[in-house]
Amino acid sequence: MDIMKPVSSSDIPTGDAWVYEVKYDGFRCVLTWKSNGTIRLTSKNKKDLTGNFPEIVEFCKENFKSIAPFLPLTLDGELVILNHKYQSNFSWIQKRGRLKNKDTIQNTAQIRPAVFMAFDLLEMKGASSITQKYSMRKKSLSSLFAKLANADRVKLVEVFSKADEVNSAVFESKGEGIVAKRKVSTYQPGKSHRDWLKIKNWRTIEVFLTKYDMENGYFEVAVFKAEEVVTVGKCKHGLDTESFQTLKQLFISNGNKHGQVYTLPPAVCAAIHTLDLYKGELREPEFAMLLPNRKPEECTWNKFHLDLAMPPKNIELTNIDKLIWPDAFYTKGDLLTYMREVSPYMLPFLNKRALTVIRCPDGVDKEHFFQKHLPDYAPDFIMGVPSEDGKTIVCNNLESLIWFANHGSVEYHIPFQRIHSTVPTEIVFDLDPPDREHFYLAIEAAMLIRTLLNDLELKSFVKTSGNKGLQIHIPIREGSMTYEETAIFTQAIAWTIENISPDLFTTERMKKNRNGRLYIDYVQHGKDKTLIAPYSTRMTKEGTVATPLYWDEVQDGLHPTQFTIADVVKRVQELGCPFADYFETAAVQKLDKVLKLVRG
Repeated sequence: MDIMKPVSSSDIPTGDAWVYEVKYDGFRCVLTWKSNGTIRLTSKNKKDLTGNFPEIVEFCKENFKSIAPFLPLTLDGELVILNHKYQSNFSWIQKRGRLKNKDTIQNTAQIRPAVFMAFDLLEMKGASSITQKYSMRKKSLSSLFAKLANADRVKLVEVFSKADEVNSAVFESKGEGIVAKRKVSTYQPGKSHRDWLKIKNWRTIEVFLTKYDMENGYFEVAVFKAEEVVTVGKCKHGLDTESFQTLKQLFISNGNKHGQVYTLPPAVCAAIHTLDLYKGELREPEFAMLLPNRKPEECTWNKFHLDLAMPPKNIELTNIDKLIWPDAFYTKGDLLTYMREVSPYMLPFLNKRALTVIRCPDGVDKEHFFQKHLPDYAPDFIMGVPSEDGKTIVCNNLESLIWFANHGSVEYHIPFQRIHSTVPTEIVFDLDPPDREHFYLAIEAAMLIRTLLNDLELKSFVKTSGNKGLQIHIPIREGSMTYEETAIFTQAIAWTIENISPDLFTTERMKKNRNGRLYIDYVQHGKDKTLIAPYSTRMTKEGTVATPLYWDEVQDGLHPTQFTIADVVKRVQELGCPFADYFETAAVQKLDKVLKLVRG
């Protein structure tokens, strides 16, 4: 049978009759799982995708015994490659779909494995489910997924009962959109229904129109990058007939004709809805409205990218063209865009932690100051925790992060424990070479420490400090160790590394006595002491970022200047987040050998 397709809607329906799901950006797919173990992935166009996604097939085979009582089974869902929980990577899934070579497919599946996001049940135990109510199908799906111990390649799409909750989740994650589903709906082919409604999570950009093509009816749209006119895409849909004809006639009557194309200098501005920018073209663009009062000079490259990033609407962004990193020519707009894009990866590390920011309101080369107390003029959405000398800052949400960035906050430092807690949730080694020319010492020390941690059966994570060193993180369960115990451990590891190569590494705190050696800072790991947060920008001339790494990247050739606000977002979307399972690791971290070491 044909799959059920959601119908486009501009509004989210509300009320008890509806539930909501995140709409993922991938390949609509039906997973068919036979009693004999045969697995098949079929696209909405009846194309066989099985060979392109061997990791899904392998997962199913590994879980065959658990699922066998439910077979034959047919699931409806979306094949995606996840950036994070509610956002999938459109370019990666497109790339996967085009691959033909079996070895290339296997290698790519290892780098960025796909996930089948199941949202409906069409068949279980060989019996069709399509006439059942959606709520019953979802309940059966939940029972099925309860049998999967580690559903990492086949996941159940989360159901939200409230429209505002799913809306917030999708907006903050920059997800593709929302699907509202009527609880009592049956599974019906095609779009001959009003039971599944899709609401896109539009970005709204402001552009000016430069060309009209008579042949295909598209207007070319552009923005100013300094004095240069830069084309950012084409658009034809969204205007009512009268507005479209008026605009078309304007170009024909006043424009310069080149074959079937009419051109005009920047004059007519418009707001356009789009899902994103992909390979230099706007995705699914639609005119939102013409902007007769907007000046073309206001449609800038900086604002265009900031609008694509979808900053919160309740914060008035100011001075976006001000240079924050003058040597690298990065503006406050670049900082705001970076912070918005990286927020889903960064915020989990700031959540429920006291925050200290370093503000550089006039740029990193001008005066800066630390701030750890909430100012009186801060908005209500920023959390403040009463302390002896004011309110401690806590950055728990997107709005707070963007507000601080808008006020020139460049660095974000956090302690090792949560607010209202006196015990650490992580152990961190800070490897501090004398300068960047000696960064190779940080690489060597990191590999030695990792070997010791592996021997202790500890899973560790590594990041650049964003300045000149490396930092090794070990997530642990809250309450599993005290600061006194972690101090014994960090000192033991540091002294061991120092003893291995005393001419290269030292635990000497006085800089003048280090004599060009790398300093292993274990003393910094203590209650209320702070460290730069993962993905925080730094006050360096290059605009570098404290960047999570994969351990296999820690080798000759690595350098902190490789990671700046210009490329870290692209990097994490291309490679995934090396700290993605950080908090899950804390819950299962084996501490037996460490506790035996520190407790005797």
